[in-house]
Amino acid sequence: MDNVNEIVTADLQNKLQHVAEVQQNLGQPKTPEQWHDLVQSFFGGIVDFGLKIIAAIAILMVGMWIAKRVTNSVKFGMEKRKLDQSLVSFTASFVNILLRIFVIIIVLTTVGVQMTSIVAVLGAAALAVGMALSGTLQNFAGGIIILFLKPFKVGDVIQTESGRTGTVKKIMMFTTELHTFDNQAVFVPNGPLANGEIINLSDRKKRRAELNISIAYGDDVDVARRVILGVLAKDERVLQDPAPVVFVAELADSAVVLSVRYWTKYDDNFDSQGDIREVLYKELPRKKIHFPFPQMDVHVQK
Repeated sequence: MDNVNEIVTADLQNKLQHVAEVQQNLGQPKTPEQWHDLVQSFFGGIVDFGLKIIAAIAILMVGMWIAKRVTNSVKFGMEKRKLDQSLVSFTASFVNILLRIFVIIIVLTTVGVQMTSIVAVLGAAALAVGMALSGTLQNFAGGIIILFLKPFKVGDVIQTESGRTGTVKKIMMFTTELHTFDNQAVFVPNGPLANGEIINLSDRKKRRAELNISIAYGDDVDVARRVILGVLAKDERVLQDPAPVVFVAELADSAVVLSVRYWTKYDDNFDSQGDIREVLYKELPRKKIHFPFPQMDVHVQK
């Protein structure tokens, strides 16, 4: 215990002596040589710091250029190997962000910031950002899940749980870019996409179409069926296997509703429905099949 007290006392005396020497030097008048050295040291520090700033700016510009070139090279190499476009866009986005962070760290060390300080700041920032942006981290995890489980890929038409429908253009680190049919760009977070319900409309090559055609009460259902099947047989987009079917789906208040079901390739499904409706609108009346108007029978009792 006595030895510890002696060491502490000696250290304290040394510090007090150093402080006294500094105060004594400050109180003494400066000689011209000392003033010259002081001014030279001051301007030398300014010049040194200015050179560091210039070097940091140069490193930042060159580093960002290299990061962009490396990202494009990685993307080009993956596309040349014909890898999945979803993997290409996700990896390119990840590499770009990682390289930019690396360049910023080099710039800070060039200016004079200690690496240990950078690591400490990054650790504290990562903790704070992780707590504040937990949803963003969920989106990142969702992007990885989408990338590996592949519920959809770039080029697919999907419908999200929120009701958004569009073509997948990019799968990025945090969001997925959709282009709707009216050419709007929609950015959907990856977290809800990975955890919610997704309808992949282009996952199957064949799709079934269903049309409801209403005819008047009293018209011949068999004649209407023959006309409809004849129109479907003439359309090259309609597949004959499975064969089209026409049946009475509902006896409504003012009409007999016929359900028309047929199969097409995915790309022909939407366009064929409009064209077939137009042809049926022209052909059915020629066979004395009428399209009813809403009507109501009223009985008056005296």
